[in-house]
Amino acid sequence: MKKTLIPIFMAATAPLTAEVVETWDKTFPQSEKVDHEKVAFKNRYGITIVADLYLPKDLGDKSAAALAVSGPYGAVKEQASGLYAQTMAERGFVTLAFDPSYTGESGGEPRNVSSPDINTEDFSAAVDFLGLHAKVDRERIGIIGICGFGGMALNAAAIDKRIKAVASSTMYDMSRVMARGYFDSMTLEERTKTLEQLGEQRWKDAAAGEPAYGPVSLELSGGEPQFVVDYAGYYKSKERGFHPRSINSNASWTITNPLSFMNMPLLTYIAEISPRPTLIIHGADAHSRYFSETAYANAAEPKELLIIEDANHVDLYDQVDKIPFAKLTEFFTTNLK
Repeated sequence: MKKTLIPIFMAATAPLTAEVVETWDKTFPQSEKVDHEKVAFKNRYGITIVADLYLPKDLGDKSAAALAVSGPYGAVKEQASGLYAQTMAERGFVTLAFDPSYTGESGGEPRNVSSPDINTEDFSAAVDFLGLHAKVDRERIGIIGICGFGGMALNAAAIDKRIKAVASSTMYDMSRVMARGYFDSMTLEERTKTLEQLGEQRWKDAAAGEPAYGPVSLELSGGEPQFVVDYAGYYKSKERGFHPRSINSNASWTITNPLSFMNMPLLTYIAEISPRPTLIIHGADAHSRYFSETAYANAAEPKELLIIEDANHVDLYDQVDKIPFAKLTEFFTTNLK
C-alpha cells in the first residue's frame, strides 16, 4: 500500500509532514463528482489529525458551506464517516471526514485511546481547519457525528459557537453507557467494582511502562446479543465495513479506556446548542435508540428527532437506502445559509 508525506496545517508555523496512505482504501467506491485529498492539522493539544477532504467538482470559484464528520466509535474515516462526507460533498458541501486522536492515521500515543474532552476538541480542530480553507464560508460550518461520535458532536456544538448546525446519526452517549451500563442497569456496587479494577490496571500499566489492551474486538464465540452480531457483520466483513486500521475490525481499546468517561457526562450542556438547530437521527429497531431519545428530550428548540423505520444501529453506517441523505441535505442547506 503506497504511503506519502502530506503537510500538516498549522497556522502561523512552518509546515510539518505526516505519513499517510496515498491510494484509495475506503470501504465505499470513489465518487466521480467530487475531488478528494488527504489533509492534516493539529488540535489544541498538539495532536496531528489526519482527514479526507472532499470538494464538489462544480464548486468553481465559489465558497461553500462545510461539514466535519467523524465516527462511529472505534471506526476510521475510510468507513462510515467517509461515506457520509463524500455523499454530502456530492450534494454541494465541502466536507471533512477525520480520524479521531489516537486512532487511524491520526497521531497520539498510546494508540487506541479515547477521551470525552480530546475527541470533542477534535471536532473543533476540524472547524479550525475548515474555517481557514479558501473554499469554505466560515460562517456556514456544521458537523455530523455518527454512533459514539454523535455524542461528541453534540458536546462540541454546545461549547463551540462557530458550529452553526449539528446532526447526529445512530448516536451513542459513550459517557452514559460506560458509567451506567446499557439501559442504566449498572448498580453502584458494580460501578465501584469496575472502578477498583480499572485502578488496579493502572498500577499494572505503570509497572509495565505501557498500557494493556483488551481482546480483539467483535471476535464472536456464540451467544452474543443481536446488536453485537450486527456490529461484527459490519466491521468484520470485507464485503461491507472491514478496514485494517479500524479498532473494531481487528484491534482493541486499552483496558483503562473507560476511565475518563466514568464521571464526565458528555451531554450535560446539550440545551446550550440552541438557538442553533439540532437534528438527531436513529433507527427504529436500534438497541441504542434510547440515547437519541434522551438527547432529544434534553435538547432545546430548534430540534428534530428523525426515526428511520426498519433500521437497526449499524444500518445507518452504510445502508444508503436507509441513511436519510435527503433530510441531511435539507437540514444543512436550510441552516447553513
